[in-house]
Amino acid sequence: MSDDNKSNLPALTKQVGDLVLAGSLQHAEEALSHAADEHGDYAVAEVLSTLPPQVTALHLAGFDGAKTSVATLLVPPKAWAESLAYLAATWPDDMIEDDPERIAENLFNHIHGIVYATDDDERRQELLAEASATDYGATAFAIVWSLAPREILEVAGEINNRGPHINVHTTSDSDIVPLAVDLAKASEDGWQRSLLELFPEYRNTADLADVELPDDPDEETEFQQRGTRELLYRLRKQVPSVRSLQRRSGRRSIGTDIFS
Repeated sequence: MSDDNKSNLPALTKQVGDLVLAGSLQHAEEALSHAADEHGDYAVAEVLSTLPPQVTALHLAGFDGAKTSVATLLVPPKAWAESLAYLAATWPDDMIEDDPERIAENLFNHIHGIVYATDDDERRQELLAEASATDYGATAFAIVWSLAPREILEVAGEINNRGPHINVHTTSDSDIVPLAVDLAKASEDGWQRSLLELFPEYRNTADLADVELPDDPDEETEFQQRGTRELLYRLRKQVPSVRSLQRRSGRRSIGTDIFS
């Protein structure tokens, strides 16, 4: 990338950031697409790496696996990982209370759309490793696992017995299972952190291999598991303050006082 092109990046970053904050996601995408055509994918990746993470979260929240997005294809793993916590600020309070599973499903669609946007296995592993390396990243994955806890326990048992780097066989056809297996392959530490975030009583995943959940999800059990709603609120509390960020946009906050 030439020096002249690099000199255009701050202006492009500001343009994209302003468009996202104004709610014009499609126009932001058009700006990124134009930059990719004119300067190459590297320019778009550079812009996405310098946007404040709360802006990246707002942008990516408008896209999932069903929608085409330049940002989805090119967002650097670290930039995406930093933005994950801020997704919690885009969730309406009443939806967390009334329909937490829908939010969790949207989060799964978001993560799945980013991770499997390309067939690049190396990028996939980098995305998963970076995303699961923080407390809020582990919570984000735990939110997704909370949609299929029995299947996740089955996967945990298989991985504990056979290791994450072989073919893991389960009885489930859930789309969540391949994501869990790929996370375990990309980062054993990240996988365990997310698993223990969902099942907080356990200090190592080997103990989880022998756990059985009741067939009836409403049946009481002594086994502690964080529910979807609890995890959503937990992620809310983990959102960093923008005052602690070195990178920030010209505006103080977006949408809610969670960014104050």
